[in-house]
Amino acid sequence: MSEIWYNSIAMNIKKLVKPGVYSLKAYQAKEIPCKIKLDANESPYGFRDFYNVLRSIKTNRYPDPEAKNLRKIIAKEFSVKPENILQGNGSDELIYYLIATFGGPVLFPEPTFSMYGIIATALDEKTLPVALDGTFDLDIEKIFNHLKKENPKLIFLSSPNNPTGNCFSSEKILKIIEKTTQKSIVIIDEAYQPFSSKKGYIPLLNDYENLVIMRTLSKIGMAALRTGFLIASEEIIEQVNKVRLPFNLNSFSQKIACEILKKKELLGKYIKSICNERDRLFKEMSKIKGVIAYPSEANFILFKVENSEMVYKSLLKAGVLIRNMNSVVNDCLRVTIGTIKENNIFLEELRKSILNTRN
Repeated sequence: MSEIWYNSIAMNIKKLVKPGVYSLKAYQAKEIPCKIKLDANESPYGFRDFYNVLRSIKTNRYPDPEAKNLRKIIAKEFSVKPENILQGNGSDELIYYLIATFGGPVLFPEPTFSMYGIIATALDEKTLPVALDGTFDLDIEKIFNHLKKENPKLIFLSSPNNPTGNCFSSEKILKIIEKTTQKSIVIIDEAYQPFSSKKGYIPLLNDYENLVIMRTLSKIGMAALRTGFLIASEEIIEQVNKVRLPFNLNSFSQKIACEILKKKELLGKYIKSICNERDRLFKEMSKIKGVIAYPSEANFILFKVENSEMVYKSLLKAGVLIRNMNSVVNDCLRVTIGTIKENNIFLEELRKSILNTRN
């Protein structure tokens, strides 16, 4: 009797859920036990000793709804006005706000950060994934065809791109922005830009009204804070702010982020260390027979191996957790740049794994 009742309830829930949501697969952010965690594009360097900062927070009061101090610091860093900035609880929330504000269709390359498509589908907006070309760059012809036929409201371009690690052609990005000046909002997700040798697109904001830059503090050592921000024209910020949830960025994140962003010299040192290790890791991986490592401008490296599933499991068995990207890029895995010690252990275990899969 109880089983029949349960099945009846389950059937009713299925009917109530929006079809797009019901068909979705939840974003997988599993906690997998390991000795060395190199799977989530986090910085190996964190920040502590914020006791005095935390003491100043009144837990019985709501946070500053406008994150005024944080926006002021960010504005100074990027030479824009605070009115050009909107804070978010990580990039995910900002993606949600953008799609809720402007609607769809939503165009993005593939593979890329999966939340563009997941959030668009959750909001019942049409998605337009466009496969990258053979060099992991934008396929401009296919994108232009979609622009002509589908008139997307939003275009998300992650550069450097996750999981491929490369920056898209600046020429192609500019062509897309110029082509869509009166029709679409182009969002350049610069989550990994601090690790790139290429210049970002913030200086172009004054030239293109349809351009939005998205940034996050997660990759440079503040993942626990869940703090991201948009930089765009005042008009775009004003409209997106209408759907922003009140008090969306808590007091702890605001205060600690302000303190860390003042440590510019230390932040720069950590970023430089990650870039140096990335380049070293790339060279060492490229020497391993059976490994194809792709050049990266981010804090991770995508690489291809035969028997990727076996290599992934072998590394995990040795205590090294990386990201299995086989479902989006055939036979590919992705490793986040760690400390020198962590990277050396990864290299040693990768060599062993490759040998084991051949025997």
